[in-house]
Amino acid sequence: MTFLRNKNNDSASLHSLKLFNFFMYGTMVIFTGFFQLYLQDIGMSKIEIGSLMAIAPFVSVFANPFWGFWSDRAGDIKRVLLIMMAGTLLLVQWVFQANTYTMIYMAMILFYFFQTPMFSQTNTLILTYIEGTRHKFGAFRLWGSLGWALTAIAAGPVIDRLGSGRISIVFSVMLVLAAVLIFLLPGVQRTSHTASVSLKGFGRLFSNMYFIAFILLGIIVSVPNTANNTFMSIYILELGGSKQMVGLAIFFASIFEIAVFLLFDRFLKRNIHVLVGCLAVVSLLFALRWYLMADASSPIEVAFIQLLHCVTFGGYFYVGVQLTMLFVPRAFQATGQALYTLSWSGISGVIGGIAGGWMFQNFGAQMMYQSGMLLAIMGAIGFGSMWYTLRRQGYHPLNLDENGQEIEEVSATE
Repeated sequence: MTFLRNKNNDSASLHSLKLFNFFMYGTMVIFTGFFQLYLQDIGMSKIEIGSLMAIAPFVSVFANPFWGFWSDRAGDIKRVLLIMMAGTLLLVQWVFQANTYTMIYMAMILFYFFQTPMFSQTNTLILTYIEGTRHKFGAFRLWGSLGWALTAIAAGPVIDRLGSGRISIVFSVMLVLAAVLIFLLPGVQRTSHTASVSLKGFGRLFSNMYFIAFILLGIIVSVPNTANNTFMSIYILELGGSKQMVGLAIFFASIFEIAVFLLFDRFLKRNIHVLVGCLAVVSLLFALRWYLMADASSPIEVAFIQLLHCVTFGGYFYVGVQLTMLFVPRAFQATGQALYTLSWSGISGVIGGIAGGWMFQNFGAQMMYQSGMLLAIMGAIGFGSMWYTLRRQGYHPLNLDENGQEIEEVSATE
């Protein structure tokens, strides 16, 4: 997909884009890191909390492709993101006003329809603005990690003082700041010769078996990560920790992602078989992380183990974004990023939330993390096999235009 930007405002727009990522990710960590504590405070059990948090990935299975498709079709990622942010801001107020389980579930379904695709669409926004420039994805995504880390450690004491019921206030302020920054970005529009994206083209994405294998293996690896995201804060409290300790754990989990993104930008080759090999290594590191979590006996241990998050999830996220760019035709980048997001927060989140909650309540956190270690090892074997196949046979992409038709490549000798 080809876009036009206001070149005169490139420098200012890129600064605004960095700050937008800071506040967007800062907004999301408030909900992701502390909402479970609010649910526990109002009397929900672990299974009920897991089931409720599993609504997010379940809804994202439909919401991510929906918003990704319409973003590609409209060709105006800014407008689509603003619509999602407005819906999120309005619906979060309803979530915290709901006073019955039924009302909470209904509010959360609508809330997540607007909120869950914002990660993938934010990635697409970055890729759109840096296309054709010397800038790299990691230099902008690291601002998201910085916002996530600093907001988490600052929000812990604030929420402890205000009470978990006031999370919506902190969340809303951060989201409004992010919306103001996206207004400062110049318009992004498709050039006149770019065709509209079709449903047929969307369907053809599923003909790429390597991309499908990448998504399926990503789901396996990400199930324990989503379970950890849902229950880590409760695990820390059960071990005798505080909300400040929860904030510290989230801070450790994300602050060093900045270094990982910069190193990947500098040294990682944009070669498909190299990137797939990296995912095999990342999966093994995930297995180590879940082994250590299962063996943890104090909240400070849990907090320090989260340092591995920077090279596990940080590595998986960065490499996955790059792989999706290579696997998916340019006309369908927003849709491809939305489908990729399903691997680490969609389908895996449904399984991780429900199964993780059931295992945590009935067998304890240790069993939940030990099962996660086995899944990570399975993912490592799968990505390793995929790496071996790609290294021996190479990769031959299917080039599609915006209408889903294959583009014939003409050799130079013809």
